[in-house]
Amino acid sequence: MKNLGLLATLKAKKGKEMEVSNFIKEAVNLARKEEKTITWYSFKIDESTFGIFDTFENESGREAHLNGDIATALMDKAAELLSEPPKIKKIEILSAV
Repeated sequence: MKNLGLLATLKAKKGKEMEVSNFIKEAVNLARKEEKTITWYSFKIDESTFGIFDTFENESGREAHLNGDIATALMDKAAELLSEPPKIKKIEILSAV
């Protein structure tokens, strides 16, 4: 069961909204290569706020993702694209369909 997750929110710098949107849309290709990432979603909250939600079966999968290619690429681009550091929260899934 996918009982662990990550919820990340990203606040784009003014004028960088499209770049953030494109970055997270394209990152799904990296997520597909991660064996331990069960589900991966990117989404838009408002004009400058974006998010990523993903799920894992266990802590080792979640940690592998946090130390993987998407996280590295995001941190490399954060100063250029984001108005504040990404907010990444570890979550526990209580129920799902």
